[in-house]
Amino acid sequence: MWQYANPVDVRFGSGVFERLGEVVAGRPYCLVTYGESAFDALVQQAAVFAGKPDAVVRNIGPNPDFATLTQSCRALQGKEPVAAIVAIGGGSVMDAAKVLAAAGDDFTRVRTFLETGKGAEALKATPIIAVPTTAGTGSEVTCWATVWDTDAKKKYSLSLPSLYPTCALVDPLLTLDAPRGVTVSSGLDALSHALESIWNVHANPVSSVLAEFAAREVMAHLPRLARDLRNVELRERMARAALFAGLAFSNTRTALAHSLSYHLTLHHGTPHGIACSFTLPMVMRGATGVSDDCDEALQRIFGADLERGAHQLEAFLQGLGIATDVASYGVAQGDWERLIDAAFQGDRGRNYIGRRVAFAGG
Repeated sequence: MWQYANPVDVRFGSGVFERLGEVVAGRPYCLVTYGESAFDALVQQAAVFAGKPDAVVRNIGPNPDFATLTQSCRALQGKEPVAAIVAIGGGSVMDAAKVLAAAGDDFTRVRTFLETGKGAEALKATPIIAVPTTAGTGSEVTCWATVWDTDAKKKYSLSLPSLYPTCALVDPLLTLDAPRGVTVSSGLDALSHALESIWNVHANPVSSVLAEFAAREVMAHLPRLARDLRNVELRERMARAALFAGLAFSNTRTALAHSLSYHLTLHHGTPHGIACSFTLPMVMRGATGVSDDCDEALQRIFGADLERGAHQLEAFLQGLGIATDVASYGVAQGDWERLIDAAFQGDRGRNYIGRRVAFAGG
């Protein structure tokens, strides 16, 4: 038996951002986006399409943490409750918007829930309208947010069915100005989501079909886009691939490569898309031969010889300038072995179907 479900109303296409007004439908809303001047125009356009926001949160940086999210929630204090949250940005904005949707004007509601597992009855469920500006995270179609306690060096996952956005406006034109580094890192995040949903204990026929399509598209088009950042057709294909990868792992979650990535991001500052993708060839080798369904899905991406496919994946990453050896990320071999052991015990690691023996020697 298997099950697939995703409740998000997805609207895709160049120019679909202009439909923001009909989705907001006159409701009072909070706009969440980045503080960089590059996003000023999107803030202005949102006001034209949907009316002036009742609250604006623009203190979002990479990897939203307890301190910045506390400040984000304070932006809602002393105001009438908003009826919707519009999130315009990449994964960090989506994560912050989901926290705001659950916390309202008081972050301690979410912090208590994350740290103790208690207090769910105090959480809110403000509807979210997600407008991604990168092609990678898939957060516009998932119900969880990554929240960091940088002081304690901890990573939390806020996961609630109420945090699925009600609507996602996926407009590839909004990704046109993403620089090469962001484009590559985001694209590799999408590839990780796709592959990690294949070698996953929760994989199902629908998620696997979505993941296979996404992986093939990323591998075919991300190198071309990295050389031609203003190519609208390639931006469209990558936006669709990232969306499909998001729809795949919205039902499976991620697996071992993501479990390994969190330490690298917290302790070594490695950008998430790089941290979760450079181990993919190694993780793929560990998954090969374990499940006929997994092998067949991977063969539809890489061809019949999966060891050759792992080499192909290494060459793909290296061609984008991504090192595939852990030493390049400042991790000693002994530490790496301990990290692998810990990753297998993590929530995401337990989703992985592969074998530990494949990782001897890192």
